[in-house]
Amino acid sequence: MTPVAPGSRPGTSRAVLWTLGLVPLVLLGGLLALIASFGPGDEIRGDAPPVEMLAVQAVRLTPAGIELTVLNDGPDPVTVAQVMVDEAYWAFTMDPRGGSLRHLEHGAVRIPYPWVEGEAHELRLISSTGVTFDHSIEVAVATPRPSGRFFAVFALIGLYVGVIPVALGLLWYPWVRRLGSQGLDFVLALTVGLLLFLLVDTLHEGIEAAEGLPASYQGMALLIFAAGTAYLAIEGFGHWLRRRRASGAQAATTIALLVAVGIGLHNFGEGLAIGAAFALGEVALGTLLILGFTLHNTTEGLAIVAPLAAERPGLSLLVLLGTIAGVPTIAGAWLGGFVYSPVWAVLFLGLGAGAIAQVVVQIVRSAARDRGVAAYLQATAVMAGLLLGVGIMYATGMLVG
Repeated sequence: MTPVAPGSRPGTSRAVLWTLGLVPLVLLGGLLALIASFGPGDEIRGDAPPVEMLAVQAVRLTPAGIELTVLNDGPDPVTVAQVMVDEAYWAFTMDPRGGSLRHLEHGAVRIPYPWVEGEAHELRLISSTGVTFDHSIEVAVATPRPSGRFFAVFALIGLYVGVIPVALGLLWYPWVRRLGSQGLDFVLALTVGLLLFLLVDTLHEGIEAAEGLPASYQGMALLIFAAGTAYLAIEGFGHWLRRRRASGAQAATTIALLVAVGIGLHNFGEGLAIGAAFALGEVALGTLLILGFTLHNTTEGLAIVAPLAAERPGLSLLVLLGTIAGVPTIAGAWLGGFVYSPVWAVLFLGLGAGAIAQVVVQIVRSAARDRGVAAYLQATAVMAGLLLGVGIMYATGMLVG
């Protein structure tokens, strides 16, 4: 007997079912091919000038000069005819040859320009129709090449700004577990305040990155859907963990784990931004910046141990939570430093924002379980904790920004 797919009519074979589903798609493909062949839009447009849009995706500075990765973000072909650097015309080579790029096609523009370390440079690409596309190099720094030395440097930066600060924050656990009920309310609310600031900060960075993407990538939609995906995924992960862990101690561990996951995603995006900025020469990672990140991220360790205040977690659990929250900074710095893509930046910033939002919901839901969210938020200790958490992150964030 031929098996019947769920929900299909009895007696309908799988072959017939698939055929019925594919027929509209085949017809749609034929329609699209017909439109592409006859080009009715070109007939309507007539002699109107082409719509040219060119986006600079990445800049590499090498001893041989400057190399730009560009993307045709417009509907019409774009041909790069001339290049200016610091208001002077320069010879250049381009892949593909001829300099013409189709819609969503990438190209490489190589300019043998003697750039100066630490100086700013202004670039202008001029199309064959005279349209100009500008890009600025704020601080010229040689683009690092993948090597053991640079892997070690980015790992060290990740340790400084992610792993070590989170580990230091975990040392607040002995203090946190000696607090009374009001003190615990205060610390949990402080945690929520810290995370709310991280949420706003991550969304701000994500929106800026999304606005910088070529329009074809639909940056805002990517950011929103990434955030929604992370929110729902962590909600499902938390539900799965709660089904496996019944006791109160295990419930607290679940919340701490979710907090660590959310912070880890945020720190991955942070490491991505650090590595990319260093690799693209847009910022010099000085001692002050590293100190600012260290101070700013130390409070993340407090956010992880606060839900465990009434429990006695083992050292192995604390090490695991710190690893989940801090180590992604190193991975992000590696990815940003060597294979940076603005699309990846928007994607992971969105994931980080959604994860942090879900963690805030988890903490508030747990802390207000016996009295309701409204009553919990109206408590004096809770309001003070929220305000102080936001204030701490704002003050330490000033050193980073």
